[in-house]
Amino acid sequence: MKQIIVNSTDQEKRVALLEEGKLIELWIERPGKERLEGNIYKGKVVNILPGMQAAFVDIGLEKNAYLYIDDCLPSRQKENSKERPNIREVLTEGQELVVQLTKEPAGTKGARVTTQLSFPGRYIVYMPEDPYIGISRKIEDLQERKRLLEICEELLVDQEGLIVRTMGEGATSEELKNDFFFLRSIWKKVHTIAKASKTQRLVHKDSDLVIKIVRDVFSPDIDELLIDHFEDYTKLVEQLGDVIPEFKKKIRLYSGRTSIFDTYNIESELEKILKRKVWLKNGGYLIIDRTEALTSIDVNTGKFTGSRELAETVFKTNMEAAKEIARQLRLRDLGGIIIIDFIDMFHQQHRNTVLDCLKEELKKDRTKTHILGFTQLGLLEMTRKKARQTLEDYLTKPCPYCEGTGKISSEETVCAKIEREIREYAKHPDIEAVLLEIHPHLETHLKREKTEAWGVQVYLRTNGNLHETKYSLVFVGSDEEVKQRSLQSPKVKA
Repeated sequence: MKQIIVNSTDQEKRVALLEEGKLIELWIERPGKERLEGNIYKGKVVNILPGMQAAFVDIGLEKNAYLYIDDCLPSRQKENSKERPNIREVLTEGQELVVQLTKEPAGTKGARVTTQLSFPGRYIVYMPEDPYIGISRKIEDLQERKRLLEICEELLVDQEGLIVRTMGEGATSEELKNDFFFLRSIWKKVHTIAKASKTQRLVHKDSDLVIKIVRDVFSPDIDELLIDHFEDYTKLVEQLGDVIPEFKKKIRLYSGRTSIFDTYNIESELEKILKRKVWLKNGGYLIIDRTEALTSIDVNTGKFTGSRELAETVFKTNMEAAKEIARQLRLRDLGGIIIIDFIDMFHQQHRNTVLDCLKEELKKDRTKTHILGFTQLGLLEMTRKKARQTLEDYLTKPCPYCEGTGKISSEETVCAKIEREIREYAKHPDIEAVLLEIHPHLETHLKREKTEAWGVQVYLRTNGNLHETKYSLVFVGSDEEVKQRSLQSPKVKA
């Protein structure tokens, strides 16, 4: 059973995809932090980098967007041309462009954009200036592919192109035409607005989260969509009535007393979603670590010892891990280079079966993945398209103390730093004592130190509001001055 569960409040909208009651994918959108992928802007080329075959385009966001040469060329030219033209032959500084955002800004990197606009619909993706016809690879029936191709050829004029989505399989000629003409009408509006608009402006915003998910995910195998917000429910029913009326009966308004995410055990699952360790059903576990360059996933047997030989235990753990890894990639929306360290397998057949299992699970992923295979070290290399922030990036921010490392300086390290600083003060003949303000956790460590050997008298004041790694030399001077100052607040003499 497949379900889409929608929780909508003023602060955020959350959409969850469940398969057999298990959370598979999650999307979140908040006011002011909406996803930008798919939005169309009128920008201006501000800098061209011939050595990188790229340009910077000001589209009105905080950072300029990247535009690569491939994103300026039609599909057929990218496929057939052995040599790309120099980007200066395609773009000039100061040139105004209408571009579409294909990759969200992340960290220090700006967004990625393309001049080849596309408008996704229910059954097709319409490309107004890219004369190309594509049919989803997941549509395998040759007769069906031929039928779809013939319909597409009848629809297109001039420089238009389109791609038939997987959901287009079995769609009637009328349904495909309705989708096509609806998307063409959107393009005409965008074209008109863009011509009249100034640069560095948004000219078209993609659908809101709920409508976008319904458009992209609500396939015939979805059994129901539950939503807990009456206005969003009404809006959805009205829009689906025009586009996919047969799905209206699958949409229900949730009116339970408990939160919809609690009812379907999604809230408890969310508490685990960002944890580094992911437990498997059989007692094994995964360790997921993200770095700037790649994501590494380590598979461990954990509590699972098996009941037969070691090779069988390893094989069963790796099989379960393969299924969970595919789920975690979708759930966390991980992209880029991914390295998987399965437990070493003794039999080549086991290795092939695990690889086939992973490939089969990844077929369910709408985001493009590519498995390169095992390296000489036995690590599995793969990539997954990165188009937007990961769920972790969206829900969290780097710790201001550890700066994202997950670690802070130990008490011994902080005490050693304090000693070095105080010894510098001790070199001044007029300084006999210092008043040091510290977190209570450091007090025990400093009391064990031989502070009298540091060259000055050290007085301590504890402050629970300080971070564990922070301290302050509140006052320095003669021993009498510092002692009087230390008496003004609770203190302990080291």
